[in-house]
Parts: sequence; structure tokens; C-alpha cells
Amino acid sequence: MAAHTRHTESLANGENMVVRSIRDVAVTEERKPYINVDDTGLQHAGTARANIAPSAAAPHGTTQNDWAKKHSHQTVLQQHCDFFDRDHDGILWPQDTFVGFHRLGFGIILSILAVFVIHANFSYPTCSGWLPDPFFRLFLANVHKDKHGSDTGTYDHEGRFMPQRFEDIFAKYAGGRDYLTIWDLSNVLKGQRCIADPVGWGGALFECRSTPRWLLVLG
Repeated sequence: MAAHTRHTESLANGENMVVRSIRDVAVTEERKPYINVDDTGLQHAGTARANIAPSAAAPHGTTQNDWAKKHSHQTVLQQHCDFFDRDHDGILWPQDTFVGFHRLGFGIILSILAVFVIHANFSYPTCSGWLPDPFFRLFLANVHKDKHGSDTGTYDHEGRFMPQRFEDIFAKYAGGRDYLTIWDLSNVLKGQRCIADPVGWGGALFECRSTPRWLLVLG
């Protein structure tokens, strides 16, 4: 393809050129991935991090209250679930999920709905044996097995955090802002959708719809 149809940019060191989009392929122009062009301090963004969640804004992850140090024994996905694990025993009971959603500001009905959706679908993959758990508990040691398709790709299949994928969502869908509106999230769902993946579509939709409204900007 002719060189003039490609859109190139320099890396932070000014040496190599990276082709992020091709004008003849509109979707690559509309959704350009993140690239570290201003040397923000986020190094090796494409390498998954086991126990910290670095970003361009916080290249060392969450350091407030020594969070990263206190939770260094957990994967980032396990840390994500830690809010709901009230007694920190590595097991999420249905009542833990109910209390967690209620603490986030959801009403009783939506909190009960969250319990049914999450524990009915995600309990069995985390079990160590072939038999399902009679109490529909989630075992966080195996929570990485709950990864579904059509998601953002921010977590890999082992529960690690992917800085590149995290920054890609903002680069592709936020329009230069450092936040996502509800309409942006709608575009994320459409853009990340995989073919023939109803479980992934439903999981991604539920996760976006269950995000507290105060975490979003209505635009």
C-alpha cells in the first residue's frame, strides 16, 4: 500500500516510527491505540503486571496507603475483588456480593440481581473440582478463570493488568478526555464485541451497567 495512506508517529525517544492507522481503513483512524509519545513514565506498557495497575497518570500503580505493598501477594484481578471479600478469606459468598453492591450505592433489588447474575455464572469456573459449589461461592484463587470475551482486555487470562489495553480504551473511545461518558461506554461495548459471544456481550453489558453513576460523566 502506498506510503502516503499511512499515519505515522514518533516514539518518545524520537527514533522509530510506529504506524497506528491507515487512512484507507477508517476504523484504524477512528480508534488509534495508545502510544507513549511524551515519555510519561509508563514504561513497557505492553507487558502485563502481576500485582500493580500502572497507568500513564500513575506509572507506579496505586501507592496511597501503601496499597500496592499490602496487596503484593494478590494479582490485580484478585485485588479488584478484594473490596467484596469482607473477611479477606479469598472466598466470595453471595451475601458478600450483596453487601458490596449495596455499599456502592445500589438498591436492594439491583444488589440481589447482581448476586444472581454473578454467582450463577461465575461460581463454577472458580471451583477446584468437577462438582459445582452448593453455595455458589466464588473462590478468588481461581478468579482468573472467570475472564470472558468481548471485554476491554485490561486483565489477561491469568489476572494480570495490561497497561496498554487500559490506555487503549481511553485513546480509542474518550476523544482526548481522561474520562468516559455513558455514550463512550456504549461505543466501547460495540467496538470490543466479538462475534458469536453472547456470554461475553452479556457480561460486558452487565459490568458497564453496574458501574456506579458517580463514576461516569453523563455527556
